[in-house]
Amino acid sequence: MASFLDQIFSRAASSIKTIALPEGCDARTIEAASVILKKKFANIIVLGSQAKVLPLLDKYNVDAKAINLIDPATDPRRQEFAQYLYELRKSKGMTMEQAEKLALDEVYFATVMVKKGLADGLVSGACHSTADTLRPALQIIKPAEGMKTVSSMFFMCWPDKILLYADCGLIEDPTEDQIVDIAVSTAKTGLQFGIQPRVAILSYSSKGSASGPNAKKMANASASAKDVFQKEFGDKVIVDGELQFDAAYVPSVAAQKAPNSPLKGNANTFVFPDLGAGNLCYKSTQRLAGAEAYGPIVQGLARPVNDLSRGCSSDDIVATVAITAIQAMG
Repeated sequence: MASFLDQIFSRAASSIKTIALPEGCDARTIEAASVILKKKFANIIVLGSQAKVLPLLDKYNVDAKAINLIDPATDPRRQEFAQYLYELRKSKGMTMEQAEKLALDEVYFATVMVKKGLADGLVSGACHSTADTLRPALQIIKPAEGMKTVSSMFFMCWPDKILLYADCGLIEDPTEDQIVDIAVSTAKTGLQFGIQPRVAILSYSSKGSASGPNAKKMANASASAKDVFQKEFGDKVIVDGELQFDAAYVPSVAAQKAPNSPLKGNANTFVFPDLGAGNLCYKSTQRLAGAEAYGPIVQGLARPVNDLSRGCSSDDIVATVAITAIQAMG
């Protein structure tokens, strides 16, 4: 089986999208851009001060003509974008002066480009916090139609399998309705990437074996999810819960703990009860089970925006650009 990276590079190359990278002043961004140009799976817009970006382009042998280099400080669209931001946010108290200042910010400028269809997606976070990357997206791009919850997921990859974990990066203590939204978004992400999702809504309880508030929350969310999944996916996607991880993943345990579960211990998509459980499980799976972890991948936005870890490598940026390009295919 082709590796996850090989699969996403090939898929992204099948329909070239334009991805904005607003951290052009970071060497990792330019190193990643050089790899993306060689692999030819996306067009790249790099944002940043020309005085800082051009020396990096030279260092990594990137032809300035091969990328679209934008400096918001000198771009002729800056005032137009400022006016757009002002009109969008004036009801929230934004002044024109504040909008003009935001239009100088590379992340805000790139987010407006995505909103206006001048770019298909955005990847940031190498030198910006999650809040600084996602706040503009939530303000400008906003959730997809019919989706109230913006969440995140990880692809957990081995040579012979791919599992999906959510939410491991954004929502600290999701409500029952948010659990359902996370499950739906993650199933949609799986389908986007050619993975047939078999979704388990996890708990420390399996089918009523415990009765604490969190177990009841996940049981109620599971019941709601079944109705929503039927309307959204028909019979294409299986969802079940509440289940302990072993009852969701190990057929012999499922036969004992949840004999009537349609998953039969073959889940590949896992929705965690809260951020603590999700984050701990993805990191322990990565470190103890040798999984390659790709994420957090943001889901639920009207257009794709993805957040990097500030400790990311240029390879991480390359992979995230490919994932973002595939999300932009819809």
